[in-house]
This record gives sequence, structure tokens and C-alpha cells, in this order.
Amino acid sequence: MESRVVEFENLLRDVGAWQSGHFLLASGLHSSQYVQCQKLLQYPRLGLIFAEGLVQRLLAAGLQPQSVVGPALGAVHWELLVALAFDRAVGGEPVRGIFAERPDGKFEIRRGVEISAGEKVLVVEDVTTTGGSARQVVELVRSLGGVPIGVGAIIDRSGGTVKFDVPFVSLVNLSIESHEASQCPMCKEGIAIVKPGTSKVKA
Repeated sequence: MESRVVEFENLLRDVGAWQSGHFLLASGLHSSQYVQCQKLLQYPRLGLIFAEGLVQRLLAAGLQPQSVVGPALGAVHWELLVALAFDRAVGGEPVRGIFAERPDGKFEIRRGVEISAGEKVLVVEDVTTTGGSARQVVELVRSLGGVPIGVGAIIDRSGGTVKFDVPFVSLVNLSIESHEASQCPMCKEGIAIVKPGTSKVKA
């Protein structure tokens, strides 16, 4: 398993997804490291390698969904790849890949797509830091009558500290230090900060 983790980490670096600098995260924290998974997911073949790795771990944990839901925009493409990986691994009824969007700041599932009462749903993220977006999608699924069975991510950058009320499975566990703005050493050094991604920064 350790060799697979190293393989995943090397692939992230090879495509430039694992970046160094001074970053403002969606959580409002500052960090010297950032993983931009869309730089990986722009290559479906590589993304599928990660999705198949995650699905192996999910199935080993007894987690088999009917649908995979991911928050836009970070998990767009990722939820489809994970659904496809389940189809390839298990067969049977097709697993759906769905994205949740927030046009007015609150996650919704739109565009004529519905979740059925009792439907088993896996929520996926690309990178989990505080888990805020995934928790919101878990609650959205419940409000629609679905049954969240777990959360899956490419990267857990909390160092294993993030918790959900459903099982959480990730491919790569990173202990990347992050800081409140008032305690950020890079701010104190005057290093320019970059806001990557598309999520609004948590107040």
C-alpha cells in the first residue's frame, strides 16, 4: 500500500498539481503547499488511476454506492471518474456521477438530476482540509432522502484530523502545516499570497 501512496504522490508532482508558494485556502487558512487536483484530472487516464485506487479502498471498507456526488467545482470530473471506477470494479447497475453546485452560496443538485429516497450515496472531494464542503453535501443528500455512506478524497491534507459522521477514505494523507493569517510566517516575510481554486474564502 505504501508503494501506491508514493506512486500517487509522484504523479501529483509530475503533472504540477502539488505546488509550493504562499496560498490562501478556502478555509481562510494560509499554507506553503497547495494541491490543485484539476491539473491531474485534466488527464482522464491519470485521474482514473486515482479513482480506481480510491475505489479499491472503499470496497475494502464495505462502501458501495449507487451514486457518487461531488461539490463543484473542485470535484467536477472526479465524481464521474469514481463512478466509472465503481462500474469497472463491480459491474451491475451503473453508478451515477453527480455534481452539487451552489449558485447562491448553498449547495443544490440541479439540471433535472434527482436523488431517490434511500439511495446510497458516496460524497467525494478532491482535497479535504476542514471538510466543510463535503459536510454540506452530506447534509444535502440527507435532505433529499438519500443515504450518505461515506466521504472519499484524493488528498486528506488535514493529517488525519478531519472527521465526518460517516466513514472517510482518502488516497494520500498529507500533514501540511497551515496557519491563521495573524500567525502566518510567510505573511510576516512579506511573501505575496495567491488564492487558488474557485471556492469563496470562509469568513
